Amino acid sequence: MTLDSTATGSATDREALPVELVDEQGRAVGACPVADAHTAPGRLHRAFSVMLFDRSGRMLMQRRAAVKTRFPLLWTNTCCGHPAPGQAVADAAAVRLWEEFGVTAELTEVGEFQYRAADPSTGRVEYEYDHVLIGLLEDTAPQPNPAEIEDFSWVRPDKLRTALADAPEAHTPWLAQVLELAERALLDGAR
Repeated sequence: MTLDSTATGSATDREALPVELVDEQGRAVGACPVADAHTAPGRLHRAFSVMLFDRSGRMLMQRRAAVKTRFPLLWTNTCCGHPAPGQAVADAAAVRLWEEFGVTAELTEVGEFQYRAADPSTGRVEYEYDHVLIGLLEDTAPQPNPAEIEDFSWVRPDKLRTALADAPEAHTPWLAQVLELAERALLDGAR
């Protein structure tokens, strides 16, 4: 796989890219542009969420850029995105990780879940069949793309759980489920 930094595009360009529509079991049933999939009431489509850890168990979090068309300026997992129709989720996630943070990592898919969430600030809707991938970031400093990321931080899972309970409105609606699947996978791997 080649990581092409020219594929980043602007937020407007990304809204025209195709996403893979899926049924309740995650089977492909069609395609439409990103913008159409996120127009109320939303269309169920394939997505991914990446959570990177460091050797001490901290998670790389980002605050989404103000130009994001859905849930801008909220804290979330390392990166998110949509594979193109027929594209392998892990390949799409690796490209997006490079586009947003300028890093690579070996990614492992650890589960999936569905959610629907309306963004009151933009009127857009997330209705996603979300694949969660985790990885270890070693010996590479994140280089956040300012067109994608407002800020970033390394956070311990227990601190994130407290932040989610104290201020859920400061975080994306999918983050708690991503955290749950990522932590469960790490615990299962430690046994």
